[in-house]
Formats: sequence, C-alpha cells, structure tokens
Amino acid sequence: MNARQRNNVNVIGAGSKTIVFAHGFGCDQNMWRFVWPAFADGYRIVLFDHVGCGNSDLQAYDDGKYATLDGYAEDVVEICRALGVSGGVFVGHSVSAMIGVLAARRAADLFDDIVMVCPSPRYIDDAGYTGGFAEAQIHELLDFLDANHMGWSQTLAPVIMGRPDRPELAEELTNSFCSTDPEIAKKFARVTFLSDNRADLSAVTARCLVLQCSEDVIAPQCVGEYVHRQLPNSEFVLLQATGHCPNLSAPEETVAAMKAFLGGGNS
Repeated sequence: MNARQRNNVNVIGAGSKTIVFAHGFGCDQNMWRFVWPAFADGYRIVLFDHVGCGNSDLQAYDDGKYATLDGYAEDVVEICRALGVSGGVFVGHSVSAMIGVLAARRAADLFDDIVMVCPSPRYIDDAGYTGGFAEAQIHELLDFLDANHMGWSQTLAPVIMGRPDRPELAEELTNSFCSTDPEIAKKFARVTFLSDNRADLSAVTARCLVLQCSEDVIAPQCVGEYVHRQLPNSEFVLLQATGHCPNLSAPEETVAAMKAFLGGGNS
C-alpha cells in the first residue's frame, strides 16, 4: 500500500506552494475543516490521517515503527515525497508539531515554514523545565486511558478543549477520541505524553510560527515560550483563544495569525 492510501491523503487545489496539515492525538484531518479553506485559493492543500486515526489503514499500524514519534515523521516524509512537496508549509497541531520537527530534520528541503499550534516538546516537568505535568500525573492519565478508553475520552475531552461555553466542541472531541481504535490510541498516547523532543528544536532550519493559546492545560504558555526560545528562527503569537484546539474553537484567529506569518496566504 502506498503512502497516500495508508494515510488517507486528500489533496485540494493546485497552488505552486503546498501546505500540509497534520492533526493531533485522537483526532483526524477533519479537525482542520475550519482552517484549510482560507488557504485553498493560494496553495495546494494536503490533509491526511496518522496511521491508527480517522480513515487511515489500521492494518498498516506497526508496533515497532510507531513506538516513537519518528515513525509518524517517516510517514510525513513519505507522503511529501509521493506528492513532490518541496519548500512547503507544515502545520502541526499538538503532538504533530513535534512530528513536523522530526520530519524536517529528516528532510530539510520539504518545508520552508512550520506552523506549530499548541506545541509541547515534553509534557513532563524536568530539572529547569516546566512541561505542565508531574511524571506521576502523566502515568495516572495513561493508566486511566488503559483502564477505560471511553471514560477517559468523556472526562478529558472537555478539559482539553477548554471551552465550557461551547459544549458541542467538547462533544466533537469526545466522539473523535472514542472513534479511534482503543488499542492504537493507548499506544499513541504513551508515545505522545512520554516523548521528549527538546533537543530536536535547535536543529530546525525552517522559519517557524509558535501559536500559543492563552489558557491551555495541556501545553501551558511557558511551554510555548520555551519552544520559541529554542528554535533558531521563530515567531511567537499568544492567541486570545483558550484551550488546546484553536483550530476548532477559534479558527478565525488561527487563520489570521497564520496568514500574517505566511504573508497573506498567497503563494
């Protein structure tokens, strides 16, 4: 099976420059539906699902390959090579921000620009570093997911979304979590929340935009600021949006920040 089939790749438009949108944990490409249309007139849009998510080929999931984020980064490179992407834009939400970093390290020619939406290179606090969680908290979260995938989804989705005034968004995220294959979700969660990609940031040669929400329990402001400081060439934008999913909860603000960074969204 080729990369396009494996990752349920969809390509819209035929702009000279390509934007690749990558979703976060427990989600799929549908999470970008309020964002990508704003760029469709000027760019070729590439949407895909990580293996184990959305309409990807579940049979392609391999425990060894996807035991680290490098396996997902390898898929991104394969997708881009299959589509002839060069000098494009990578937009990664949450864990996919670091997947984009790893893909760019593998193949620096793929992306001139990287947009990181609510990134975190490490979720667990460390000496001299605040990730937002104690190690015990992360293991409790993962144990809860192992024991009760449905309950975890229903409990955590509203917290992650961070918009109690819009319960329909939390419901959508809950449904997205629940529709993911439970066994793959458990493994992807461990890879995500136990990852440490701090050392990879300084090697990124692409120009980067770090989009940080003003209140985000998953990736607090100090984490976004850390990412910004470690990247050689980056801009930092603090959004008024709250929660961890501004692509859903505040798409207009997200689009505006991206267009300002990319130069109006025209290729």
